[in-house]
This record gives sequence, structure tokens and C-alpha cells, in this order.
Amino acid sequence: MALISSGIERVRTFELPGGVWADGRYVGAPRLALVRWRSSWSDKLYQVYVNGQYGGGTVDSQQRQIIVQMPTSLETVVRIEVFAVETEEADTDFSDEVDLSPGQMGRVRISLLRSQNLPIGGIAQIYFDNGTGEIDYDEPLNDLLIRVWPAWQDKAGFGMSRFGVSDFGYDSAAAVGFGKGSFGHGQFGLDADTFEWIGPSMEAGVYKFGVKVTDKAGNESSGSETGEVTVIPAARPAEQVSISSFDKQTNKLVLEVE
Repeated sequence: MALISSGIERVRTFELPGGVWADGRYVGAPRLALVRWRSSWSDKLYQVYVNGQYGGGTVDSQQRQIIVQMPTSLETVVRIEVFAVETEEADTDFSDEVDLSPGQMGRVRISLLRSQNLPIGGIAQIYFDNGTGEIDYDEPLNDLLIRVWPAWQDKAGFGMSRFGVSDFGYDSAAAVGFGKGSFGHGQFGLDADTFEWIGPSMEAGVYKFGVKVTDKAGNESSGSETGEVTVIPAARPAEQVSISSFDKQTNKLVLEVE
């Protein structure tokens, strides 16, 4: 793993206002945040990720702050993380390695294996049990159709790619090469890749999900089901937080939310 989370502490985030009135009220429209931290590393650079997406990186090993763009999130909190990286990897986006844990954010990410055995023009549908323990295959959870092959060039098979150049009966110039995709899940020498679907925000609970694939002729596969997935919605952002009291003896701070 290229991202290093150890040795980094006291990460603090300050929203930068677009303007401040005399009474202390401010305009936060630009949605910019100043992120600061402490680190024990002296020979590495740093990357900041916002909700699992690359937000920016430092240019000096002594730099301990950076300004990043925040999304407009009125219903859920924004998750900001700081990682150390080797200098030669400072410009590499490691979003895939960030454990965002969608199930802990009120949303579920389902990864599907895109095997070359799936039909061209196939459509995937996601179903769930709504917390009852039995998946309802009559009403899909996804609003938009999930196309298995959005680009026909990605599908390998007889006559699908560079006809007559690949193996007899199986044109595979478009297939995922050995060691390039989900290793061990495709045909020998030809790996398969994956695609993902992230669901809508869900209420707290334990759910099971199922996936079915339908081809152009309307033939439907049997359901492939997941195990139980625990969903915990993210905390709602606090508004108008003020300090109620602070006890110097016990170092106890009491906040009040209006």
C-alpha cells in the first residue's frame, strides 16, 4: 500500500469563509478548507483525500498544511484524511486505496466481476431485502440501468475485436490481459475486470443485496447474493456550535448545538 497513515496526528480542518461580518457571521460559499497536521516523517510528501477522492498534495517535505476544495454536503459530514507518500509517488492518485467504507456512510458499494462470459448488451439490476432477510427481486434498487458493457470495444469474443488476428474462435484483443484485472477470476491468461455501483443513502440496518443480469433477448440470470451488510448513516453536520463551558482543572470542554 502506497498510502502511509502512521506517524500523522493532530489533523485539523478549518473552513475558509468568503467573507466575515462585524458580528462574526460569515459566508462559506467557496467551500474551501485549510487542512493542517503534524507528522513524524521528514523525508516524505503528503496527500489529502476528501470523501475518498484525491484533493491535493504537498510540494515540500516540511509542508504541513494545504487548502482543498470541499463538496457542498448539507446532509452528511465531509471526511478529510491525510496520508504520507514517497516523493516519487506524490503525483499518483491512490483513491482506490482509501477505505471510505460506504456502508459506514449510509451508502453501499457493490463490486461486480465483468467476466467475458457476460453477454454483450447485458444489463445488471441490483435488488435488496429492505432489512427483512429475503431479497425482493420484483423491484430493483437502482434507478438507472447498469450497462455491463458501456463500450462494445471492451467485449472480447468471436468477431468482437480484431477479427482473424487473435485465437481462432475467440478474438481477445480487447480482453483484460494476464495480471491486468481481477487476477484469477477470468480465463487462464485473460483476466476479468470489475465495475462498481454505489447505492443511495439508506437508513441504519442490516441488509442483503442481489444482482441479476439480463441480456438483449430478455433472458435473466439467477441472482447472485451478498452476505449481510451493516449500514450506518453518517452523522449530520452540526450547525451553530458554541462553547458552553470549559473546566481547566479537568480539561473538559462542553459544546452546545443550537
